[in-house]
Parts: sequence; C-alpha cells; structure tokens
Amino acid sequence: MEILQQFSLKNYNTFGIEAKAKQFVAVHSIDELKTILAQHKDEKKFILGGGSNMLLTQDIDALVIHIDLKGKKVIEENEDHVFIECQAGENWHEFVLWTIEQDFGGLENMSLIPGNVGTTPVQNIGAYGAEIKDSFISCDAININNQEKRTFVKDECKFGYRESIFKNEVKDQFIITSVVFKLTKRNHKINTSYGDISAELAKNNITNPTIKDVSNAVIAIRRSKLPDPKELGNSGSFFKNPIVPKVDFEKIQQKFPEMKYYDISPTEVKVPAGWLIEQAGFKGKRFGDAGIHKNQALVLVNYGNATGQEILAVSKDVQQTIFETFGIQIEAEVNVI
Repeated sequence: MEILQQFSLKNYNTFGIEAKAKQFVAVHSIDELKTILAQHKDEKKFILGGGSNMLLTQDIDALVIHIDLKGKKVIEENEDHVFIECQAGENWHEFVLWTIEQDFGGLENMSLIPGNVGTTPVQNIGAYGAEIKDSFISCDAININNQEKRTFVKDECKFGYRESIFKNEVKDQFIITSVVFKLTKRNHKINTSYGDISAELAKNNITNPTIKDVSNAVIAIRRSKLPDPKELGNSGSFFKNPIVPKVDFEKIQQKFPEMKYYDISPTEVKVPAGWLIEQAGFKGKRFGDAGIHKNQALVLVNYGNATGQEILAVSKDVQQTIFETFGIQIEAEVNVI
C-alpha cells in the first residue's frame, strides 16, 4: 500500500471537480483497511467510495482512504431466494446487471444509479419505486477507532427516505465493507407502476416484462434524462424530493393548483423537486461552467471547469428561489464536502 501525497481527486468524483487529497491510499482487502486505520489512528481520515454522491468544494486536508474491495458470492439460497454478499468497492450498476444475468430479481428498478455498493445503504438509494431497504439483509462494517467488525442488520440501519443510521447516529464511525442482499430466484415482483416504465415497455410492445425488460426500460429512461458523468460531470439527483405536511401542502396548493405530488402517508405528501426547479425557471440554465441539466432539473452539472464552490452557489440559489416562490424547503441529497 502506497500513500500518495497531494493526490488529485478529479477522477475520483463524478462531478469531475479538481481537488487534492493531502494523502491518498487505496485499500483492496479488510486487512489492508485495518492496518491503515491502526497506523493512522490519530490522523484525520476521509473515506472515499465511488465518489458519486459528493460535491468537493475544497481540498481534503486528511488521509483519503479509497475503499476498493472487490468480489461477490452467493452465501445461501433456497428454491425461492438467494442471498448474495457483495464487496463495498464493486460498481453498483455492474452488480445490478450481474444479478439480472443470473435471473435474480429485486434490484432491476435501480439500474444505472452511479456509485459503489458500499455506499448504497448510507443513502438508502432508490429509484422507480424501489429502495435498497427492500432487498437489504445486512452489512458488515469496520469500526474506524478500534478496527473491530460489526454487522448491521436491517432494523438497526433505521432506513428512511435517503436516510440511514450511517448518516446520523454512527456517522463517520464505521466503514461499510460488504452488503448482503436477498433476491428472488422465481416469482419475481415486477414493479412497473412508477415513472415512465410502463410507457417505455409499451413503446417496445412488451406486455409481460421480465426483470431484464424492466432494467432495460429504466436504463433507457435514465439515459434520456440524465447525463453520463464520464461525459458531463454530475452526481445524479442533487436534491431530495421534499416531504411536506398535508396541512401545509393544501395551503400551497391553493396558490399553485397544478403542483404535482404523491401521497406517502395520511399526513404527508412528497413533491417532485424537479418540477419545482423547472417551474422556477432553472432547467437548462448555465452559470459559467456550472448549471442545471437541460433534460432533468434535479441534476446539477459541471460543463468542464466549474469549481465545487460555483456548483454549490448554484444549488443555494435554487434552494432560496424555491423557498421564496413556493414556501417549500428542498434539501441537497449530495454530500457537500
């Protein structure tokens, strides 16, 4: 393991922001991870996965530990289900495609989400009516302070909308090293009710879709709306869809009767942040090399040489305008560093 000095992180964040790590090391095994943590016990550390859910606004004055653990295996199965352990450094989309090739169902609606497997429980990532918590069984993690392994089962993770215990009570205390998923081997639950999946399937004359058909539909929809980070720096959806108490929403709706929403409980509704941003006139707007994508208002982009501070300024302008226009607070989904 070589520790590199003043290391560029431009290729390690999907926004393509130029920022430097004071020190950088990639770990490829649990033993390497434990060794680095023990040897640098008193130093400031920054844990880096796929770099897909962060906006770097400054250099990282710390030892950046890049989690590059690879591998996946079936650990248990029966006639109906299979339990797969996947290492944290595996690319999420490639893992999803692998499960579909094996005809294992459950992750197909989350195709093409950027990032690595190890960070998926942190955000409780989700798309098109599915979330990690739906197939999650447990994850192994290493305690940063004492290098001891701990297994977190589903109930301990306190999953919510883009929330988990790893963003709250145990934030910065553990490094997830692998995740176990429970997937179906037969009688797959095909979920085509969310977003444009049904329309995409109909366009291709598919009336009895397989999990691969659903995955292909999701990929086609995402590619039509979302830029490829390799071609245009971005971090996927920058903002969470706000959850608003029904009492407040009914007052807002009187002023904006065309506002879209989804009931999520008897007392709350979810409002699409993309709709709010588009209505406020930001979709496709550009501010130097920072901007909002022309096809998806939820996505902030780096057109080439934007700094993290410039993209952050755009995000704050969007948040302020949405609050002043609609009286709704929208929160960043991306971690601002």
